[in-house]
Amino acid sequence: MTRFSFTTMFSVAALTLAAIAQANEPAKPAAYQGDAAKGQPLASAVCGACHNPDGNSQTAANPKLAGQHAAYLYKQMKNFKGGPEGKPERTNAIMNGMIAPYTEDQMKDFAAYFASQKQTGGEMKSRDTLELGQKLYRAGDASKGLPACAACHGPAGAGLPAQYPRVSGQFAEYLEAQLKAFRVSERANDPNRMMQMIAIKMTDAEIRAVSDYVAGLR
Repeated sequence: MTRFSFTTMFSVAALTLAAIAQANEPAKPAAYQGDAAKGQPLASAVCGACHNPDGNSQTAANPKLAGQHAAYLYKQMKNFKGGPEGKPERTNAIMNGMIAPYTEDQMKDFAAYFASQKQTGGEMKSRDTLELGQKLYRAGDASKGLPACAACHGPAGAGLPAQYPRVSGQFAEYLEAQLKAFRVSERANDPNRMMQMIAIKMTDAEIRAVSDYVAGLR
């Protein structure tokens, strides 16, 4: 038997044994995704005071949670909750304390519940900034390297689950506040500083215009 043939047979045998071993390994359980029914009672009671029991907040300072992607909601709750060293990635005096007692499974239940709710309301308030807001959202501003919001959040603001949040129908005031917070790195829990790098290129007028436009998207 030639050396080449022996090496080939040995490689085939090793691959076969590896495949058999892998096939015999017990399947890993899928990661828990959350249960809307389990989340409803506690989410309505705990979160409802600020965000409304169904997630349709009535106050612009408190974002609407209804219809938001569960993965995004879960990420924000994890970021508000202190990590191994106790320091949260996202700072908010109210949310840091509110979410602290809850486990990861409970946070996933909260997220699943609010994601299952239908968002209501949402409207554009200023016709004067419609053209600017629409332009920035749909096309961005190539002259200063500002990408279109629609590239990540979609033409109707629905976002992409597990990647980019839904922004349509959200309070314009809340969106404006978050963009300004990203601009000065007061909020810095965006992957790869994506939103910080975008917001830093925007003026107050542009932020206000695009926030108002997004609030009216359906």
